[in-house]
This record gives sequence, structure tokens and C-alpha cells, in this order.
Amino acid sequence: MDEIIRAVSADGFVKLSVITARDTVQRANAIHRCSPTAAAALGRALCAASLMGDQLKEETGTLTIRINGGGGLGSVIAVSDSGGNVRGMVGDPSFDLPPRADGKLDVGGAVGKAGMLTVSRDIGLRQPYVGSTELVSGEIAEDLAAYLVESEQIAAACGLGVLVDTDRTIRAAGGFIVQLMPGAPEARITALEDNIFYMDQLTTILDEDGPEEVVAQVMKGLQPEIAERHPVEYRCYCSRERVRAALLGCGADALREMIDAGETIAVSCQFCDADYSFQPAELLELLPEAEA
Repeated sequence: MDEIIRAVSADGFVKLSVITARDTVQRANAIHRCSPTAAAALGRALCAASLMGDQLKEETGTLTIRINGGGGLGSVIAVSDSGGNVRGMVGDPSFDLPPRADGKLDVGGAVGKAGMLTVSRDIGLRQPYVGSTELVSGEIAEDLAAYLVESEQIAAACGLGVLVDTDRTIRAAGGFIVQLMPGAPEARITALEDNIFYMDQLTTILDEDGPEEVVAQVMKGLQPEIAERHPVEYRCYCSRERVRAALLGCGADALREMIDAGETIAVSCQFCDADYSFQPAELLELLPEAEA
């Protein structure tokens, strides 16, 4: 089961969120028919968005991460609700690169680093809050950590990983964001840095031991207490009603052109595998509302 676990150190100076998301990333992988590198990039972005979206206080809030580094994948987009449920897409899911010299997928090369990471929070105000930073490596975890420090002034470290099996299915996926609270003593900072440096590979931990072991290794010696855990999933909010509203938003003139063409309008959701179609007669029914 995919889930997010929140933990805090006994002294309250360190907060950690961990996600295990194999099924979520596999769902995205199946929808978009990703290459291994594209699956890893999209999966990392989904995990990052889920961890950050889960921290929204507004029940109807959403958080969107957009990454475009000029690489062959194009834009990588992940959207989370306030419960950490996510959906996402990648510009060219078929794009792939050979593995790096160390055998790992070349996510940084496929994403590129000549661009920006942008985070948008929509909490129901007139305009969403938008922050962005230049990409550091295109590997996403480093870029997100840089964003948190530079744009939101949050002392944080981030780890993200996706393990793609030989049959191109997702074997393990997940990540963590650890934050230091103001006033954290230097000893706590040093201990946390050492724990992250010496911990096992993230996807290996998730594949063999589960998210609780991520908590144990990241917060070794800090007496972590699990404060909350809950399930998350790949969840798209598209519907026929939303597509209908989008068609109305095109305006009466555009609707008349569609009706005059006499063809069925087919709309595919960019985040999931849902298709919606509207016959000319159905468009005609929408016209009075659009004119009004």
C-alpha cells in the first residue's frame, strides 16, 4: 500500500515525511507508457509533489510542481491534492537515454538543467502562490531541496528514487523530505547530515524493508516518533462535467464552428487514460448556455 508517514524527533527539532509510492508511479507509468528514464523522472516528481501537497493546510488546496530543464523529456508536471494524492505527465514519455557510467538511469540528462523548477500552491485565493528556482542538476531531489532553501527559506534535505525493473514495471518508488526547525542545535544538524550520507540507497530500503526503515535510518539517534500515516494514490479529478465546462469556456463562436464541422469532439485527459466525446447534437445543447 502506498502511504505517507510523518515523524518528528523527540526534541521537536527535526520533522520528516516519507512516501512509498510504487503503485502510484506504476499507474502513471502505465498511463503514459513511459521509457525507464521518463518513468523515473515522472515518479520522482510525483513523490515530491505528494510530500509537499500533504503539507497543505487547506482541505481543497492543490500543489503543482513543473520542471523544464531543456532536456529531451520536455516538461515534467506533477499535481497533488492536500491529502498527497497525485497525478502527472511528462512532455515526451518515450524519450530515453542510456544509463550513466554508474549504471543508474540518467534522469538529470533527460530532464536537463537549463531551466526552472516551479511550485504553485492554489489555496483558494484569487491568485496561487508561485515560487521558482533555477535547476541545479535535473535530478529533481537536489533541485527540490534548493527550491525549499532559496524560495521558501526552509532548511531541508530531500531524497527521491524510482527503481524500474527489467520488464519496465516499477519495483520501488518513494522519497523523503526532512526539515530542521528554527533553533536546531549544531549537533542535531551534524547527526542528520551523517545519517543521510551513510544511509542505504533509498530504493533498496523501500524495496527490501519499507518506509519505516527510511524513518529509522534518516533519524537514527534522534528518537523519532511517528506522528501520522495515511494512504495515497494516483488520483485524477477529470470528469465529463469538467470537460463540458471547458467546452463552454471556449465561447459561443468556437462552439458554432465545432457544430458546423459536424464532427464528434473527442477530448483525452492529459493526466489519465480517460476519453470523453461530445456529439454535434450535444454541442448544440451547450450553445444557449455559452451565448448567455
